Parts: sequence; C-alpha cells; structure tokens
Amino acid sequence: MTTTSTTTRSIDTDAETEQYNETLQLLSEGSVHKHFDPYVDIDWESPAFAVTANDRRWILPAKTDPIGGHPWYRALPEDQQIAIGMWRQANVAKVGLQFENILIRGMMQYVFSLPNGSAEARYCTHESIEECNHTLMFQEMVNRVDADAPGMSRPMKILSPIIPLFATLLPELFFVGVLAGEEPIDHIQKGILRSGEEIHPIMQGVMAIHVAEEARHISFAHQLLRRRVPKMSRIGRFFLSLAFPITMRILCDVIVIPPKKFWQKFEIPKYVKDDLFWGTDESQHTLQDYFGDVRMLATETKMMNRAAKLMWTACGIDGKASRFRSEPDRSSSQFAA
Repeated sequence: MTTTSTTTRSIDTDAETEQYNETLQLLSEGSVHKHFDPYVDIDWESPAFAVTANDRRWILPAKTDPIGGHPWYRALPEDQQIAIGMWRQANVAKVGLQFENILIRGMMQYVFSLPNGSAEARYCTHESIEECNHTLMFQEMVNRVDADAPGMSRPMKILSPIIPLFATLLPELFFVGVLAGEEPIDHIQKGILRSGEEIHPIMQGVMAIHVAEEARHISFAHQLLRRRVPKMSRIGRFFLSLAFPITMRILCDVIVIPPKKFWQKFEIPKYVKDDLFWGTDESQHTLQDYFGDVRMLATETKMMNRAAKLMWTACGIDGKASRFRSEPDRSSSQFAA
C-alpha cells in the first residue's frame, strides 16, 4: 500500500513538472513572438510625443491617480497642476526602472545555478531582456518629461544591492517581492488605460507596452510560487505566509508613495499626504484593491492561515481575494453605473 502511494505521488510530481515546464515554454514563446523594442515601437521624435509647456494632458487624472482626485490638487492653478503631474509621472517611471533594475539582477542571480535545459532559466532570461528594454523606455520618458525625478527614497537605494541576493538565498521571498513591485504598478496602469481619460501619448505608449509584457512576468511569478511554496517545510511556509503581506505593504509604499523631495518641492501640506497615503476610507480601499490577485495566490498556496490573515489586516491590505487574475474592482468609480 505504501509503495502504491509513493508511486502515485511520483507520477503526480512528474505530471506537475511537465505541466509547469509547458507553461514556461508557452511564456517563452510569447516573448519570442510578441515583444517590443522601445526604440522601434515608440516614435520618440514624433511631433505628437513632444513635451511642451502648459500641456493639459499632464494634469493627473482624477479617477485613477490619488493625487489627481484630491480637492487640494484640483483647486491649484492649471500650471501648477501640470508641473506636479509631469514630475509625478516622471518619478513613477524612474521608480519603475529602478525596481526593474533590481529585479533583473535578482533574476540573473537566480538563473546562475539552474541546470542546463531548465525552462525556468530560459524564461527568466527572456524576462530580463524585456525588463532591460523597459528600463530604457522608462529612462527615455524621464529624460524628456522631467530629468530631475530621483525615483526611490534613499533608504531603498541603499538596500538595492542586497535585495537581489535573496533570489538564491530565499527565492520564494524574492519572487514575493517581485509581485509586490509589479502588481501595484500593473494595477494602476491598467486602471488608467481602462478609464479612457486623456493622457499624454508618451505615457499612453509606455504604459501599453509595459502592461502587455508585464502580464507574462506576473504570470511567471505566480506559477513559480504555486510550484515552490507547497514544497517548502511547514515552518518555512508559515514564516513566508507572515512575510508575504509585510513585503507587499513595504514595497507598495516604495513604489506608489512619492519621495520626500516631491512633497518639499511643491510645498504639499502634510494633511494631503496623510489623506492620499492611506488616511481616508477611499485611499485605504485603493490600497487593498492593489492586492486582490496576490491574496488569491496566498489562498491557493495555503498561506492564508489564521496568523497570516491577522498580518494582512495589520498591514492594511486585507480584503477579498480575486476570483481570477486582473479581476477589476467593480465597486470603484470607474466601473460605477
């Protein structure tokens, strides 16, 4: 009886491995046949892409940007709204490229020891190439919109050389961190594209490319964690379940909240910052909505235990899990009847 059980488990494991490798093969083929080059697919020198003074398309959209919808911002003169909008969008792009720079280093660290013929090694390399193109694309946008944008806060810049080491020391935690950076950006950009609000063509082009390729990257991180987490020891999985929401919250704040320089440069009152991140019911709902997909992942991998649920709540990012990837929040204003 014991022998039969062991044999059955072995067959199941082989089948799971084959299915996993087939999924990664499909993702790799997608990277081969549907990829973008920022200097081929974006016409940076087009007159439509010119960055000019007093362009109202840089005013932050009220529906999808927390600053753009705040009464303080809406009451500002138009030229100040434009200046704040340009700086913010450039800084979001700078943070994005810095995060992807860390991700690329970690991915290459992870690939280094993988065996020959590894489907993971091939896909991770494809993803790293795409992320390199994203950093070029984001930097080109920053250079044209506001080269003064610093990106991440100083503490995060200091920690950035250490984070890629987790790709080999604690790969499950590293890929949780990958999702912590990718999911909020993807959620925000999809919201902007779905909203139909007018934005500058540079942003439109950059976001469209980023969202298209990021879907593969997020899918891979989900697949990898679904495969690796069940193989962890019970104690390891328990500690990862607690680290999961903490990592999500910390990196979300790094990605979403502008650095100190932003608030000083535009003399933004403290109460506005408190309202936006995350001091009102509306902003708290926005924060929670970023993580529906990863709450689904945590549930599927049995990391949503009682202690973990308390941690998600303590981090302010609890809520319903998505029923499927990228499920829109139909309670938000952009989906209201």
